[in-house]
Amino acid sequence: MKGLVLVTGGAGFIGSHLVDGLIGAGYAVRVLDNLAPPTHNGKLPEWFNKKSEFIKGDVRERKDLEKSLAGVDYVFHLAAYMDYRLDFSTYFATNTASTAMIYEIIVEKRLPIQKIIITSSQSVYGEGKYNCSKHKTLYLQHRSEKQLRKKDWEMRCPIDGSIVRPLPEKEDDTLNPQIPYGISKLASERTALVLGKIYQIPTVAVRYSIVHGPRQSFRHFYSGALRAFAVQGLSGQPLSIHEDGKQIRDFVNIKDVTSAHLKVLTDSRADYEAFNIGSGKVTTVLDVARLVAKEANIPFKPVIVGEYRLNTPRHQIMDISKLKQLGWSSKYELKDNVKEYVSWIKQYPEAKKYWQASEKLLKKQKIVKI
Repeated sequence: MKGLVLVTGGAGFIGSHLVDGLIGAGYAVRVLDNLAPPTHNGKLPEWFNKKSEFIKGDVRERKDLEKSLAGVDYVFHLAAYMDYRLDFSTYFATNTASTAMIYEIIVEKRLPIQKIIITSSQSVYGEGKYNCSKHKTLYLQHRSEKQLRKKDWEMRCPIDGSIVRPLPEKEDDTLNPQIPYGISKLASERTALVLGKIYQIPTVAVRYSIVHGPRQSFRHFYSGALRAFAVQGLSGQPLSIHEDGKQIRDFVNIKDVTSAHLKVLTDSRADYEAFNIGSGKVTTVLDVARLVAKEANIPFKPVIVGEYRLNTPRHQIMDISKLKQLGWSSKYELKDNVKEYVSWIKQYPEAKKYWQASEKLLKKQKIVKI
């Protein structure tokens, strides 16, 4: 064996694929997961790799982390609280304080951890950066509710009001998260990188774009466009699209994410750095909907009535050149993502119930409006 790897959140979507990849690469794996809703239903999912060791526990509990870290060589800290919920403090207890506690235990007990990989998100960029033909590079705030009510979807220069062009987000850009999840993730990665350097524990932070693939929980409060489209399409319903569907995103396949994890684990050039993990491709939400309709064998007749979600970036493009310099590249396309996910979610007809409940709650809490 190449060593023992702890994967927090290893029963979840990204974590379980990582566990499979690590075992396939010759590592022993231990998983710490609380199996809590909304991601889980309190039970280990059927796809959990039985070749790994499982500890049911919470990253917010010191005793659970101490038990999980004993004898470990490497750590992937994936456990996180996500979506857009109103219990703001939970983001920081789960995402930030747990990160600090991992380093606290390692330093206090002098554990010989060889590397820690902290998972973050494109949410740390906030709205991201744009180019104005007159005023060059701009870092903008999210669109106001007043603008969204007018169905004025595009980002505009705050100086002259002209429509601006989105630019790919780079790791050394100004970071301006504008929701609790993003703020907690930025705090987590900065805590890890600083403590890693001080105590000479090689540390890497990875920032995901939107990850697609089988096992993506359909119980989440808000799991993204692909889940919604897949559930609607397989139910024979027209696909409902927020804004005008021309929002740009970066959708990356879970298999590419797993290979990126293994790359930063084994390459010392990654130490003490942050990396974007994405496809590097420009895709619109309409592109996703069109592919889902084809895969679900329904007519592509999207319903676009001007619904919008507050505090959501108009466009997000990931620059993945830094990770590619390590020799990694994405190998899968959007059509692969859609095909794999639609095929998987067909096995879970209860997904429709969870999606409907999420939609109702999002509107009740006035996170999604029209």
